[in-house]
Amino acid sequence: MSKKIFLIASTILIIDQVSKSLIDVYFGLHETYPIINNFFAITRAENTGGAWSIFSSLSFIFIILGIIAIIMLIKFMFSFKKNMRNTIAFGLTLGGIASNLADRVFLGFVRDFLDFTIFNYDYPIFNLADVAIVIGVILLIIAIIKGEDKVDKSKK
Repeated sequence: MSKKIFLIASTILIIDQVSKSLIDVYFGLHETYPIINNFFAITRAENTGGAWSIFSSLSFIFIILGIIAIIMLIKFMFSFKKNMRNTIAFGLTLGGIASNLADRVFLGFVRDFLDFTIFNYDYPIFNLADVAIVIGVILLIIAIIKGEDKVDKSKK
């Protein structure tokens, strides 16, 4: 694994775990602190399911899916063109998945705290790992659209 990808992934994992731990220390479960009225608040939540708490009773499936996702990302990162965007994309995605997976394995749920209301829709609460995963996946989609997912091995 590229050292830069590992460094980015490790940094995301540490930042996410520290932020979740700080929320755990200073907030009770479901406690909310408004930051921007009717838009953004910090709310401590525990999610045993996936996005929007789907399949809440099937936490073990999300552990298996997380492990599979990490294995697949490691496999695919060697076939992508080596550039800064792809390095960041794999680092963000791997770090985010690893951090949420650590929560699931050690706690039985994922700790969430970023709570947005957008156009009167109370968006599901999420965490920094989720942000990293979404940004990383978007960057990987851009790489695939640009054809950077298939390195020409004959040029090596």
